[in-house]
Amino acid sequence: MSKQEIEELENSLKYYFKDKGLLLEAVTHRSFHHENPDKASSYNERFEFLGDSVLGLVVVEYLFKLEKYYSEAIMSKIKSYLVKEAVLSDSAESISLGAYLRLGKGEKETGGRGKKSILADAMEAVFGAIYIDGGYERARDVILKLLQGKIEAAVSSEQFFDFKTDLQEESQVRFGILPRYVTVKQEGEEHKKIFTVEVYIKGDKFGRGSGKSKKEAETIAAKEALLKIKASG
Repeated sequence: MSKQEIEELENSLKYYFKDKGLLLEAVTHRSFHHENPDKASSYNERFEFLGDSVLGLVVVEYLFKLEKYYSEAIMSKIKSYLVKEAVLSDSAESISLGAYLRLGKGEKETGGRGKKSILADAMEAVFGAIYIDGGYERARDVILKLLQGKIEAAVSSEQFFDFKTDLQEESQVRFGILPRYVTVKQEGEEHKKIFTVEVYIKGDKFGRGSGKSKKEAETIAAKEALLKIKASG
């Protein structure tokens, strides 16, 4: 990375490193290190490991301080959702992190700058590097700048719930059987289809949902089924 590229990335992060070498290591993929050991004595996986922990603490602290009370189980679900590859890679893309990654030739040629796994790992590595360079509060500021909107959206929309998994577990505990999903209707044009799915447990219908994909419809049906089960005690 050139001095100008480092400054560009720092401007995107709104954080300016005292030790620029930490940022350089955070954007160095193992493929670059293996191909250029004279230019990179290390790579970003240690920072990634650290950043994952810092990110988790920031998310849980934020949830803990919200006016609405969330149990440890719910906070765990929200945290797991927010540290997923898809969410982190979106954050990385929002600051064009891929453009600054130091990748080996093979990774470059196979589209490494756009790979969600590489972007997500690098984003965590940058969080870890900021923590080492500036401490927890500065790392928290950067993380929330990038993720606060996603946290609030996840909380308000309940995106963090995996209703199908929850229903599967509940059904096994209560009834000793897995739920069965049945697609009962498909309507609309090929690229605008709406699917309607019903979920059955031991032959009884427990929920129904419609969505733009079978997965979305199943998720809505599972949510309805869970509500019905809990309401019945």
